[in-house]
Amino acid sequence: MEKIVVNGGNKLHGSVKISGAKNAAVAIIPAVVLSDGVCRIENIPNIQDVNLIAEILHKMGAKISRINKTTLEIDPRGIREPVAAYDLVRHMRASSYLMGALLGKFLRAEVALPGGCDFGVRPVDQHLKGFGILGATHNVEGGMIKIKADRLVGNHIYLDVVSVGATVNVMLAAVKAEGRTTIENAAKEPHIVDLANFLNSMGADVRGAGTDVIKINGVKSLRGTTYSIIPDQIEAGTYMAAVACAGGNVLIENVIPKHLESITAKLREMGVKIEEYDDSVRVIREGRLRRCNVKTMPHPGFPTDMQPQIAAILATADGTSIVNEAVWDNRFKYVEELRRMGAVISVDGKLAVIEGVDHLEGAPVKATDLRAGAAMIIAALGAKGTTRIEDIRHIERGYEDVVEKFASIGADIKRVYTNDGATRTA
Repeated sequence: MEKIVVNGGNKLHGSVKISGAKNAAVAIIPAVVLSDGVCRIENIPNIQDVNLIAEILHKMGAKISRINKTTLEIDPRGIREPVAAYDLVRHMRASSYLMGALLGKFLRAEVALPGGCDFGVRPVDQHLKGFGILGATHNVEGGMIKIKADRLVGNHIYLDVVSVGATVNVMLAAVKAEGRTTIENAAKEPHIVDLANFLNSMGADVRGAGTDVIKINGVKSLRGTTYSIIPDQIEAGTYMAAVACAGGNVLIENVIPKHLESITAKLREMGVKIEEYDDSVRVIREGRLRRCNVKTMPHPGFPTDMQPQIAAILATADGTSIVNEAVWDNRFKYVEELRRMGAVISVDGKLAVIEGVDHLEGAPVKATDLRAGAAMIIAALGAKGTTRIEDIRHIERGYEDVVEKFASIGADIKRVYTNDGATRTA
């Protein structure tokens, strides 16, 4: 069993380079299915979720070539059957994007009900509603969602809730549909814009991404392309939060500061100094943090994927903070792990009340999901003593070289392997 072991108390100094955006990569890689040629995707994060979605395409018949650590070449022309394997799809939520891509390409898709982090009901009803308005029908059989259409015709689609997944899937299905599709109440996240830019680089006609109305004029074919993925705002926010918790002075490179505005605003409210440059931010924390209230919202609000990390910081801030999770149900599973370290947190539905303590103590904890695992590392960096984090597979789904990157800025952190009582550094 692999664990991450952190000896807390070290301030962080130096610089760290942010990888490509996970949430963009897991949407753009399925979108390659729509192409009639080879696509080269650059600045890809080397993480498990990316490797898994690439493996799914490979098993479907695509040719995958890894040019280097951050570049993939994908030739989708070998895909003949629009069926995604159950054994792989069930491990990640973003595999649902194959529904829209395969439907757009083949007018048919069979995709297993997706898995991923477990923090509440995440239905695909809005995805299927969008497909239906474009002319598709669906049924669920043997754990597979089966979708088909004689033809896809552009239409007006209003999403009942702001859904990143539904926005992505409707975009993918609509780019080759006949006529114009208009998506209202669309998600506005940076990776939605990145997906639109990628599709347009293949010859699609997608307009309005980044606003709540996206208009897509269908085209007959899409060509191969070369495209570089945006930096990961959540990875950047995680390192910003780590400096805020542990203290220190770190330059975080390869970022788009505008994408970090909601995170930056909250950290500044807590007393963290942040200097913004063209493609980097410097984070400086000296002295104790102040309490603040946080409410997660769809972009451009505070991202739900940063909620556990901000809670880990607030656990030792001066005063009482309230965190309101307004996006997902059941995203406070990590709270019990922070309590093991001495945090004083009470949860009532979607609200967490955090009473700041002087310090946290190292303890055995586990990563209950991807972002909760990042929160455990952050809490451990600022704690006294040693913290051992289990179930680190969740963390490695979304963070490239997480141990190595934290070690490079002064953290006392290592990956260890334990087996039958023996422990060795991994």
